Amino acid sequence: MSTGAIRGSRIGSGPMGEAERGEAAPRQTIDFFCAKDHRTTLQFAIEAEVPVEWDCPRCGFPASRDAENRPDAPRIEPYKTHLAYVKERRSEEEAASILDEALETLRTKRKTGEIIF
Repeated sequence: MSTGAIRGSRIGSGPMGEAERGEAAPRQTIDFFCAKDHRTTLQFAIEAEVPVEWDCPRCGFPASRDAENRPDAPRIEPYKTHLAYVKERRSEEEAASILDEALETLRTKRKTGEIIF
């Protein structure tokens, strides 16, 4: 460690106040309310456009500025497997015919030696 160095400081560091960085922009305080009764208070610049909805930082649900008419929680669809999507597109009869066709092709390739397992 060099002598004369002040620990915890860096070049150019010093007291930062409004005199050095300028005055803060005028602000407005807005409250947002979500479906789970969370209240989020945010500050926006006076000239900034305030959004109609904001995501709640606690639960992630949408929050609105109106405490009486809060937005509903989004409907979350359950996870579907690939097989569930296939069953939506194909009937049982189609699935059976496709399986029979694939098995016949596999057996033919095994007889000719193309597939050895």
